Amino acid sequence: MKINGQAFRTIWLKDGDSTCVQIIDQRFLPHRFVIEDLHNVAEAADAIREMHVRGAPLIGATAAFGMYLACLEAKDKKDKQQWLHQAAQLLKSTRPTAVDLAWAVDRQLAILANHSDLPNKIDHSLAEAQNICTLSVEACLDIGKNGLAIIQQLHTQKKDAPINILTHCNAGWLACVDHGTATAPIYAAHDSGIPVHVWVDETRPRNQGARLTAWELQQHGVPHTIIADNTGGHLMQHGMVDMVIVGSDRTTRCGDVANKIGTYLKALAAKDNDIPFYVALPSSSIDWKLRDGLKEIPIEQRGDEEVKYIQGMEGGELKSVLLSPAESPAANFGFDVTPARLVTGLITERGVCGATEKELIQLFPEH
Repeated sequence: MKINGQAFRTIWLKDGDSTCVQIIDQRFLPHRFVIEDLHNVAEAADAIREMHVRGAPLIGATAAFGMYLACLEAKDKKDKQQWLHQAAQLLKSTRPTAVDLAWAVDRQLAILANHSDLPNKIDHSLAEAQNICTLSVEACLDIGKNGLAIIQQLHTQKKDAPINILTHCNAGWLACVDHGTATAPIYAAHDSGIPVHVWVDETRPRNQGARLTAWELQQHGVPHTIIADNTGGHLMQHGMVDMVIVGSDRTTRCGDVANKIGTYLKALAAKDNDIPFYVALPSSSIDWKLRDGLKEIPIEQRGDEEVKYIQGMEGGELKSVLLSPAESPAANFGFDVTPARLVTGLITERGVCGATEKELIQLFPEH
């Protein structure tokens, strides 16, 4: 994707310095574009935990590079194998809901287990981190192509009228390495000449929709409107939404979807108004070990300051402002689970399927 005409991914190896991984620090967007250097596994873990990076595919890519940085640090460790396993556990502990995190770390551990000497571990760990990024980009491109067919069909049904799409949170290229999951079909439709308009949920408490999705769409020239989180149902009731597309942090083999808090309410409103509700996700976000999302998916609970404070730009400076009574407690559940029965379809890199175990296995028979 391009920022002011210059192509960027969300994570990359610093040019001329193979010991440094660079990321876009998303805490400062949309007001400032900040590139952060990561030099060790602790910094990579902190970037994931404190949401300098976020979004399931990007969390996985960052963890993969974190394991590479851990390999570089192992040069100075007495028990190198123990250090690498400690690094893996540190990374896995940062965000409990997004399954791409453990998926990427486990891929790295499998690669490292095949090589005994440290130089080979370093080389193959870097290659695997870059491979995971490549796989993510390719998956997002294919998700875009598969989702485009759905938008094209709606466009035909509407006799070429613009397609209004509702999103929630940020499942765009900032949540991935490039292109995005939920936004990939939107970008593909826009680039192919289909008129699309996106309703962008603000997505409290961290406002990833208002801050990040709107910024992405603006950079790409996609028409969009920011709305308060509770507006979606009203728009659906009045025929102003043609489809909903969201991302996923973890989907069970039976089609239950964990995504940013508030997704379940959008799915309920879509069901009540006969509006298709799609989830766009790469297969790396599917947890093939789980069947019942409500009982088995761990839901991250974050600090109450994210609910009680809001960040914005004032006088050229980023500031946090207290919204609530200082003494009032707050609960901050990061995700909710949308049952498979509310999901019209899953848009994956291999095609679109129903949110059922049978149809997922047809697309991914190896599981």
